[in-house]
Amino acid sequence: MTADGRSAERGTDILGPPYTFETLELPDDDEGRVVATLVHRPASPGTDGRRTTRAVLHVHGFADYFFQTAYAEWWTARGYDFYALDLRKYGRSILPHQTPNYITDLTHHHPELDLAWDRVTAGHRHVVLSGHSTGGLIVPLWADSRRVEARAVVLNAPWFDLQGKAWMRLGLTPLVEQVARRAPRRIVPRTVTGLYARSLHRDHEGEWDFDLSWKPIESWPAYAGWLAAIRRGHADLHRGLSLPFPALVLSSTRSSAPTELDEDVHSTDIVLDVEQIRRWSPALGHHVTYVGIEGARHDVFLSRAEPRARAFDELGRWATAYVDGPGGVS
Repeated sequence: MTADGRSAERGTDILGPPYTFETLELPDDDEGRVVATLVHRPASPGTDGRRTTRAVLHVHGFADYFFQTAYAEWWTARGYDFYALDLRKYGRSILPHQTPNYITDLTHHHPELDLAWDRVTAGHRHVVLSGHSTGGLIVPLWADSRRVEARAVVLNAPWFDLQGKAWMRLGLTPLVEQVARRAPRRIVPRTVTGLYARSLHRDHEGEWDFDLSWKPIESWPAYAGWLAAIRRGHADLHRGLSLPFPALVLSSTRSSAPTELDEDVHSTDIVLDVEQIRRWSPALGHHVTYVGIEGARHDVFLSRAEPRARAFDELGRWATAYVDGPGGVS
């Protein structure tokens, strides 16, 4: 039971056993009731039968939610309990009265991250943070603000800056801020080809199964208030964070902007600019490893088999060197 009398839901997740979910009740906002959802897959049983003290806490990207079971199962096979947080207004957490994916400040996600962190650290003292795309921006900003004592952080194609020329990025930001103050729910015009989601979904050109009502082929609208929040987050990152634990940043080696289905759709990042990811990775802290994965998609762990295997190999080498040991690196 929550503080306001609401019952927290728990049960088998939509992914099926052994995945479970817990609904996290949050304070209401201007649209009404707010929840987040914490998904859990337990670690593979150890030979000694003891419960693991290691865990991963993962956060998804924009127009996204947790369905990346191969990523979770890589960690659970390594002896980590895996937790994934569907943020407010995303995926499992979208309520009928809400504007999907909409917030006006990235700190609005701090309450659910705080609750998830408390749940995970109640039984684990060795916790690795993880974030993809927009989640790869939200997670380090939150961790830096809260000074959390994580073991490490893994960022999969984090959104560290806008795409496009510098003059476009610099000129767009004050304009978006002005619009956001007057009309935060005004939709920002953008071109969405749908090629990225199509490259992933098994009913189109991909191999993965996900709910198209939560991760639409044509994405979700981008609102001025939300984009202004992203740009403030970018500015905070660019000023430099001081994460005291090791960070691994993974991305494709190349970005492209195809307008039709071709090889680039499957072998490059067609969502973000990997040059910006490389440029801003050092801003995370003093112990950052960046690795480019040749032939990877935007979500490197949803790439085709060969680059996906390379991404897991790189993750494994890094985790062995800096994360799995009793002391870690700081």
